[in-house]
Amino acid sequence: MENKIGIISCSGEECFAGTATRLATRKVLETYKSEESVTICLPLFLAGGEEERSFAKEYPTISVDGCNKFCAKRGTEKYSGEVSGCVLATDIIDENLAFSKDISLRDLKDEHYKAIDKLAQAIVSEFDNVKRG
Repeated sequence: MENKIGIISCSGEECFAGTATRLATRKVLETYKSEESVTICLPLFLAGGEEERSFAKEYPTISVDGCNKFCAKRGTEKYSGEVSGCVLATDIIDENLAFSKDISLRDLKDEHYKAIDKLAQAIVSEFDNVKRG
């Protein structure tokens, strides 16, 4: 675990941005940084998951938030200390798309997949910044 960086993503379901953060985080974990990253489950973290909270206290952690409520960032900082990096989906993807509602995974279109890819690249960039120190 010594070289791992944690990624904790939004768990919101109200709009596409929350879904995009989770899908982009999975893409980073599975495709780009599989050997160097772990995911932290935000609901478990907030519910008192000691393993998640301990990891975020001891290792660099990046929050990936869907909106400016910053639930992932604020929760991490409340229970484990300052995050090492933060990505806000609405800074990366078009706000109209980010806040579109009632998007099922079955209904994702090319524009959604492009937004997820763009967000994944932003997470990778933040990951590399954190790793460089």
